[in-house]
Amino acid sequence: MSYAEELGKKAKAAEMSVANASTSAKNNALAAMSKALIENSSLIVSENAKDLAAAKENGMSESMQDRLRLDEKRIQAMAKGVDEIIALNDPVGQIIEGFTRPNGLRITKTRVPLGVIGIIFESRPNVTVDAAALCLKAGNAVILKGGKEAINSNKCLGSIMRKAVAETGLSEDIIQVVEDTSRDTTNELMRLNGYLDVLIPRGSGRLIQAVVNNATVPVIETGTGNCHVFVDESADIEMAVNITDNGKTQRPSVCNAVESLLVHKNIAEKFLPVMAERFKAHNVKIYGCDKTAAILGESVMKATDEEYATEFLDYIISVKVVEDIDEAVAHIRKFGTKHSECIVTKSLDNAEKFSRQVDAAAVYVNASTRFTDGGEFGFGAEIGISTQKLHARGPMGLSELTTIKYLINGNGQIR
Repeated sequence: MSYAEELGKKAKAAEMSVANASTSAKNNALAAMSKALIENSSLIVSENAKDLAAAKENGMSESMQDRLRLDEKRIQAMAKGVDEIIALNDPVGQIIEGFTRPNGLRITKTRVPLGVIGIIFESRPNVTVDAAALCLKAGNAVILKGGKEAINSNKCLGSIMRKAVAETGLSEDIIQVVEDTSRDTTNELMRLNGYLDVLIPRGSGRLIQAVVNNATVPVIETGTGNCHVFVDESADIEMAVNITDNGKTQRPSVCNAVESLLVHKNIAEKFLPVMAERFKAHNVKIYGCDKTAAILGESVMKATDEEYATEFLDYIISVKVVEDIDEAVAHIRKFGTKHSECIVTKSLDNAEKFSRQVDAAAVYVNASTRFTDGGEFGFGAEIGISTQKLHARGPMGLSELTTIKYLINGNGQIR
């Protein structure tokens, strides 16, 4: 039996421990996890330091190191995130609807756990805690496969959470961290039929596509975020600058950050110089079309389809001056990843047109794409941002980690 199969076997054996647990039992386990994270902050920071040292040695970019870094403040935020999940309503057992058929059958549609969830992710060790806590509250066992760049952090966090869960009476194997970072084990996890009920990749486009293309277990595709802001001709320039700057520079390494800026030709000469001046504070590199270069000068690097299709996850942005809203929408349909898209406008007609025609999990009018987040939507932490259309779309909170069961009660009916 392979290492991945051993993890799967343990998860299946432990599944019912959490699937049948009461809300109070799950909340007690989560409270123990939150407390243990705070109590072990120094240990977590020291293990994270090993990963950061290796990252620097391997030439990891500053923005990616930021994704990897854990400090006291971020650990407190992780613990707070667990506490917020405790406060959320338990979706398991929730009755969605009920009805009685003409033959007297009483049918009730309820929420039940998905079962055993596998999650493959990169860089951000806070995902280890968010994912474990969400899966636990929704009654699922979870196998967590982080990237090798965060292996020391993830092993430490996994050990702390497993011990905390076990102390409250649940099986520690409802949370398992894959400690073998080899590609073979990753591939085995993608084909763990009979053990995994669903696999969720979270990270770069390359990782997500590798899982989607190679997995034989069901996959929920999450969040490559080539997100756009379209500045319409009627836009308030100050608002447009603030929204674009927030989307690009507040935290460029995340999937809801803005990667591309589309500007209506009639406002471009007024807007782009102001925007470029704001970008200077973060040394944002600009790839642009010929019209962008004509307005901003030689600092603009020429943008090709490659740049317009790129999720930079850095202080880099692609810019295009467009004829009208139709060209903006066409550009987004060509290069967008169906994550989060924004229009800044005073025109109700254009706001409604953009909202109708842009195909994305989240479409914003006059607000930053950085709000595409489980916490910001009131879901608590999220497992990821689903960009597909089946089962779940957008921020995946507790309800999205459940499935449906029909309960049918009769009194002897036969067909």
